[in-house]
Amino acid sequence: MSILSLEDRARRLRELHAAPEILRVINVWDVISAKAVLALPETRAIATAGHSIAASFGYDDGTIPLETTLDMVGRIVAAAGDVPVSADLDDGYEDTADTIRRAIGVGIVGANMEDRLRPFDESVARVSAAVAAAEAEGVPFALNARTDAIARGGDRPLEESVADAIARGRAFLDAGADVVFVPGVLDAETTARLVEGIGRVSVIGLPGALRAAEYEKLGVARISYGPLTQRVALTAYQDLAADLYRDGVIPESTRALN
Repeated sequence: MSILSLEDRARRLRELHAAPEILRVINVWDVISAKAVLALPETRAIATAGHSIAASFGYDDGTIPLETTLDMVGRIVAAAGDVPVSADLDDGYEDTADTIRRAIGVGIVGANMEDRLRPFDESVARVSAAVAAAEAEGVPFALNARTDAIARGGDRPLEESVADAIARGRAFLDAGADVVFVPGVLDAETTARLVEGIGRVSVIGLPGALRAAEYEKLGVARISYGPLTQRVALTAYQDLAADLYRDGVIPESTRALN
């Protein structure tokens, strides 16, 4: 049970984004994965992975109904107690303001919301609407506004994608976002340019990316791991299943985390 108010948890998440040390959030997709992470003393916040929740319910990434996402994330919030929960809300769905109001209603105090490289003005307007909705609820919501300028940049030169990411990121922060998420395998040079150009930047720890400590030295505010945590878990599960088919046994080192 949470002792801190919704507003206090939201402020706590914003403080973690603003701290000089990078905020490391390990993405979860259901209550038991959340509890496994919450049991670790290093956990200061929880982030859900929209891709992973969608996969758990048999949906492709980005196609899960909002109601299904909010039901699961609400359960995770209940398990998290005083630990702030940031949710992946895909692109904010049709009405970003209504999505944020409903998210706050189940105890979410921060969220990822992607632009999917919509037209610039439309993307900024959707961020503004989300921020205004949170303000109307009286919650200092920590919006991690994602730009897909690099992830969906296609064949255009990286220089052009980085410039687009910076322009969008600045506009998102001006519209009230707390931090700007720029997914992609970002090297040190590109990361430094993004941090200098935008300010408060969030990244994803993909294979081939830098380590969290290296991103921290470059001034990155937050690192998360998206669907990768579920993939690691499922890889271990599938490998175990294959071993059991070969007449293997459950390892004695297995912990009773459930």
